[in-house]
Amino acid sequence: MSFRRLRTGIDVLDRKLSGGITAGSVVALIAPPASQAELLLYELTVPRRTLYLTTERSAEAVRDAFDRTSAPTGSPEIRRLDGEAPLDAANRLVEALPEESTLIIDPIDALEAQELPRYRRFLNALQTAMVNTDSLAVLHCLDGAAPAKGRDSTLYMADVVFSLDTRISGESVENRLAVPKYRGGRALEETIKLELTERVLIDTSRDIA
Repeated sequence: MSFRRLRTGIDVLDRKLSGGITAGSVVALIAPPASQAELLLYELTVPRRTLYLTTERSAEAVRDAFDRTSAPTGSPEIRRLDGEAPLDAANRLVEALPEESTLIIDPIDALEAQELPRYRRFLNALQTAMVNTDSLAVLHCLDGAAPAKGRDSTLYMADVVFSLDTRISGESVENRLAVPKYRGGRALEETIKLELTERVLIDTSRDIA
């Protein structure tokens, strides 16, 4: 396995993570459904060729969102992952992933809802593919009222976990990103306060106790 770092495309994260994420990693991004987590996903497409698999929105809706955002983005290949055998379709696409690329699955919940043994086999195959191609996979995990049955397996198998917390207090919205898990690396001891409006920026406003 390569131990070089792959840039995320999000400057504040790359600085905090000593230049990026270890090549070959699977990342789980946990975020509330009503958050601006999609901005993180869009900016992750900047550094490398990206395959963006959507399981909820249509491919056309995702392309339209890319066209309308003012955040920096790459030019990802966008595919809708649906049908009666989404794990089989996902496996075929993962097997064809080129070297040094980024894979985004948004969200992963539809795959987590499949039979657990088959989903676990998919996660193992995904990890192997990322290592063999020096690539990076990002699994968007919706932190809603009822997480899919495979969520624990996702978080256990993931090499890195990003957890986005969005809180509304009075007239303000506060976003904090935690990195509680980094297998083979250094997890962050403090959260990163982010400004998620038109793009991903570090929030330099002062905290008021």
